[in-house]
Amino acid sequence: MLAKCIMIQGTSSHVGKSLLVAGLCRLLYRRGLRVAPFKSQNMALNSYVTIDGCEIGRAQGVQAEAAGITATVEMNPILLKPKEDMMAQVIVLGKPFSDMSARGYRDDFVPSGLEIVKEALWKLRSAYQVIVIEGAGSPAEVNLRERDIANMEIALLAEAPVLLAADIDRGGVFASLIGTLELLAARERELVSGFIINKFRGDLGLLKPGLDFLEERTGLPVLGVVPFIRDPGIEEEDSVALLDKKETKSAGDLLDIVVIKVPRISNYTDFAPLEAEADVKLRYLDRVEELGTPDAVILPGTKNTTADLLFLYSSGLAEYILKLNTGGTTVAGICGGFQMLGEDLHDPAGTESSDLAVIKGLGLLPVSTTFNPQKLTRQVRAKVSLHSAWGEMAGLELEGYEIRHGKSRAKKDMPCITAFSGEEEELIGLASPAGQVFGTYLHDLFYNDLFRRRWLNTLRARRGLSPLLEGENLINMKKRREESYDRLASILSEHLDLERLYDIIGIDPH
Repeated sequence: MLAKCIMIQGTSSHVGKSLLVAGLCRLLYRRGLRVAPFKSQNMALNSYVTIDGCEIGRAQGVQAEAAGITATVEMNPILLKPKEDMMAQVIVLGKPFSDMSARGYRDDFVPSGLEIVKEALWKLRSAYQVIVIEGAGSPAEVNLRERDIANMEIALLAEAPVLLAADIDRGGVFASLIGTLELLAARERELVSGFIINKFRGDLGLLKPGLDFLEERTGLPVLGVVPFIRDPGIEEEDSVALLDKKETKSAGDLLDIVVIKVPRISNYTDFAPLEAEADVKLRYLDRVEELGTPDAVILPGTKNTTADLLFLYSSGLAEYILKLNTGGTTVAGICGGFQMLGEDLHDPAGTESSDLAVIKGLGLLPVSTTFNPQKLTRQVRAKVSLHSAWGEMAGLELEGYEIRHGKSRAKKDMPCITAFSGEEEELIGLASPAGQVFGTYLHDLFYNDLFRRRWLNTLRARRGLSPLLEGENLINMKKRREESYDRLASILSEHLDLERLYDIIGIDPH
């Protein structure tokens, strides 16, 4: 028997669809149901590597965790990773397919892509009891509707009732819901079974007349008003969420860590564990005048290392980062950021740029990188090698993942992090002798709790601050994430009409 389906669509991007799907997955999982997430087409630079080395949207990896299952490529069969204006890498069933323009993707790929989506959805529906489907953007983009394979076409394919979600925090919630409904075709409108109003902060009594009006005008129920969750503890889908991040900690004895917000920043979820630490103030910045003198600067992953390195040079950030490092600031790089820290980057096949075969790096590590078209994606077990500046971290075993084009070669023996599989070892990180500069290809590095705490303690030592002892101060990120899923499910349980929700899905409310 094929699984029941429910679909969350939104009046626009960033209304909270991914979070709602994660919460519903955990809610249904806690009821003992075999549930899985699905998003046919995702455009995001935060990605997730499955256990078999395939790449999907980070949101679907998170939603699978919330559902208590292992993520697979069928949960996000098509992933679009923007590389430059109007150009994206198309990932199909977890593997790179082609770089395509928006028009080329729409005209040449979508018809065949729909068949791939159908097959992936059928496989999931054959293996689970409930599929929670996430839409993309808005279903009411009339100029794109003909080739939209992420919203109503999928709802029709899955015969899935649709819950339309809107973000009340941005205003205009009733106009956006009614307007979206009005722009749908008749057969699409029939699939909409109700509304969810998200990110509410205020007096529900003052909202009640609007809710009554909405239900009377549309004949559809409001299934609930979900409160604004300031710190959900769950990773965001893409970098648009960085626009909403605000500093909530005052300085004092906090470690000031800056992540450089390069234009093509990817997998910035790497730094969520730092944000969770009580003694860290994490800032995302892209302007020289805002940097000040932080304790550490981190260059993040990027979808286009060459273009973002040129941005560092043109913006003056490169010069300022080098000056900060000379003055004692620690500089770190993850993936593309690691490549930028090296001496030179070579691109003989034009993987990153058709114009630049060689570009000079920041020169903070004796590394040379060569890009190639083949993409490496894998989950990784690694360890910190013996290093004079990292005594307490030496020997720590690490877990993470890699997503990269190309390979970096160390010109000097300055090991830092080594990936291992059986007896084979590969250098995937380097550190300067004093440990003041380090880079690695290992994403999720800071999710390794002991490594994170001990690295932060090296920054505290440079500031003359005593270390935080590990014991009760050590945050367990895996446990914290599980608690966040449960908390989100509990919030939805409290604020959604569950009996009506289960009736819409077609499952026993008891």
